[in-house]
Amino acid sequence: MPDTIPDRIEKKIVLRAPRSRVWQALTDAREFSEWFRVKLQGQFAEGKMISGPVTYPGYEYLTMTAWVERIEPERLFSFRWHPAAIDPKVDYSKEATTTVEFRLEDAPEGTLLTVTESGFQSLPAARQGPAYESNSGGWEEQLRNIERHVAQHPSPRG
Repeated sequence: MPDTIPDRIEKKIVLRAPRSRVWQALTDAREFSEWFRVKLQGQFAEGKMISGPVTYPGYEYLTMTAWVERIEPERLFSFRWHPAAIDPKVDYSKEATTTVEFRLEDAPEGTLLTVTESGFQSLPAARQGPAYESNSGGWEEQLRNIERHVAQHPSPRG
C-alpha cells in the first residue's frame, strides 16, 4: 500500500445498450435502487438529498444518503456521499464527502460508462485507505450489476 492513498477511483465498462437506456438505469431512482441494492425514497434532482435503506445482504442496517450535484441528460450524473460509512456507531455527518460521477459516451458496441469517485484525501486519515479499498472493489461490482440490469431489462421499467 503506498503511503498516500490515491484521491480518485476510475472504472469503465462498455454496456451493450443505447445511451438513453443506460441513462434511465442511472437516473431513475427506482431503477438505480434495483441494481445498486438500495431502496431510495423519491427521485434524483439537482441540489437535493435522496436517501433510503441499503438492501445489499449483510448491510441492511445502513441508509444510503446522496446529495445530487449535476444532472446533464445522457451525459453526466453526479452526487456526493459519505463513502464506506458502514459503522453504525460512527456519526459521519461532519466528515467530508466524496463525489461520484457517472459519464456516458457512445461506443461502437453501445455506451461507455465511466464511474469516477474523487475526494478520498479529504477524508480523515484513518478512513482514507479503508474507504478507497472498499469502494474500488465496490465499483467493480456495481458496474457488473448495471451491466446485468440493462441486459435483463433492455427497455425501461414501467
